Amino acid sequence: MALTIGIDVGGTKVAAGVVDEHGTLHARLRRATPSDDPARTEDVVADVVRELRAAHDVCAVGIGAAGFIASDRRTVLFAPNLAWRGEPLGEAVEAACGLPTVVENDANAAAWGEARFGAGRGARTAIVLTVGTGIGGGLIIDGALHRGASGLAAELGHLNVEPHGRRCGCGNHGCWERYASGRALVREAQEIASVSPALAGRLLELAGGRAEQITGHHVTTAAREGDAAALECFRTIGTWLGHGMADLAAFLDPEVFVLGGGVCEAGELLRGPAVATFAQRLTGRGHRPAAPVRLAELGPDAGIVGAADLARRRTDLSATRLDLSAAG
Repeated sequence: MALTIGIDVGGTKVAAGVVDEHGTLHARLRRATPSDDPARTEDVVADVVRELRAAHDVCAVGIGAAGFIASDRRTVLFAPNLAWRGEPLGEAVEAACGLPTVVENDANAAAWGEARFGAGRGARTAIVLTVGTGIGGGLIIDGALHRGASGLAAELGHLNVEPHGRRCGCGNHGCWERYASGRALVREAQEIASVSPALAGRLLELAGGRAEQITGHHVTTAAREGDAAALECFRTIGTWLGHGMADLAAFLDPEVFVLGGGVCEAGELLRGPAVATFAQRLTGRGHRPAAPVRLAELGPDAGIVGAADLARRRTDLSATRLDLSAAG
């Protein structure tokens, strides 16, 4: 049984696991990310690899990192939440641990995990969206993970959906993730609570009476209780999500959309309004198939599983193509 290590490096945590060729996790580790110190972050990743390797016979390491990854799949060009700039992460971990190492964008890794072993299994063309603090994404086109000419494809959260709209951290205005993400959900809830506190009574109760203390967890809790203000927040975010999905379908025509990420743990609270808007805005609606919209199956393990599988296929970029005859 060929085992590889998959690592998901985010702004707050390093999550890792040992994964077999069927996508099954055999061990997990989690560490805090020293996000302001690139060298210390590399040390944490290397320590995790060494600890897992001591207990398991592994052959390679795959790292999913939140940032722009060069086409060599070794270098982090830019990671706004990790202070990495032109960081040779793959080379550093390889030197420290003595194992072949592949680096991939974290959303691409999660998308590959879902395409291989999760909700996108069996589809030749799929769009996987990770809706969390922002919006990440991954594209599976003709069974292959699409990286683009420079390795920077599928930054879907930065599609422009509102010209001259809200300022985004990327430097532009009106990016999709400013309207359909965890941050956007919290912003909507805090605004309702500030402007119409009578309507947002339950949200304010959960937040100790302070609108600025409302969190995404509060919004989800209240919505599951049927709170009108919280449900309105999910309808607003879901509408923007469906809007963008319809635009993506117009030029990529996927077989399936897969929704993952922390916000999607709310399930139908988000998927329902997203699907409704997607159906309303789809080009040629009523005269063409509409791609199904599925909730991700692998949860927070998608990035670990995907990165580990990409490491297994590291020797040949063309190997990051799905074997659909064996799907499932």
